[in-house]
Amino acid sequence: MQTGYYSSAAGMVTQFNRLDAISNNLANVNTVGFKEDNLVVGDFMRLYKEARDELSLENDTKEGAQFFNRTMTRAPQVVDSYTNHSVGTMQKSSNPLDFALSREGLFFAVKTPQGVRLTRDGSFTTNDEGKLITKQGYEVLSSEYVQNQSNGAIVINQEDSVVSVDKNGQISTNIPNTVQFAQGAKLFIAQPENINLLKKEGDNLYRLDGVEKLQSLQSSGAVSQGFVEKSNVNAVKMMTELIETNRLVGMYQKAMSAQMDDMNNDAIQKIAKKA
Repeated sequence: MQTGYYSSAAGMVTQFNRLDAISNNLANVNTVGFKEDNLVVGDFMRLYKEARDELSLENDTKEGAQFFNRTMTRAPQVVDSYTNHSVGTMQKSSNPLDFALSREGLFFAVKTPQGVRLTRDGSFTTNDEGKLITKQGYEVLSSEYVQNQSNGAIVINQEDSVVSVDKNGQISTNIPNTVQFAQGAKLFIAQPENINLLKKEGDNLYRLDGVEKLQSLQSSGAVSQGFVEKSNVNAVKMMTELIETNRLVGMYQKAMSAQMDDMNNDAIQKIAKKA
């Protein structure tokens, strides 16, 4: 009976973890460039059925039955987590300093006090010095950035009334009193070899070990000026999972109550017999 109680408690903790992930996804459904997080819950029945033919224990044996029973008494638990990096919907904006990346696995590089970080949020602006920055005030890096050096900032002068950026991130500004354009800096577009190694931080940023080894793509062909990438969270799917998870929490709670009642009744009966 105690095994059932602890299994129910562990299952409830697992569902609480799912609730945290789902709530975070729903809270960021309107966050530009946000990517949906998901948890993988261990399903021991499915794992056993898939692997039983490869087990060293034969089926229909005493040892095989014991293994099956031990497996079935284990509580469900979170065995893995992952981020869905699929591209979100592109939304047109009226800001020429808004940029979106139309390909999965590409990121803008920004400079933070903790070092270089990557982001999909391309809703930029400029500070008092004319530097291109994120909404949090982090400098957006150019393709000329070199690790541990001061260069790499993108400066847009106030007199540049027209700013044009091509699909590869090349920035051009108008020459005053003419219809001609002059090329300036180029956005640092990063493409990590394995996006599963990215670790989420606050402010919609990603940390990558060895980020200093990344080189800016010369021809990404994915930059869209005047657009922002919306979150890829499916609100309907998340609400469905939220309802399902809440129901599972209630089921585990009832199972725990039933187990506790049985244990108390059993203890009372044993005490009564001894008395």
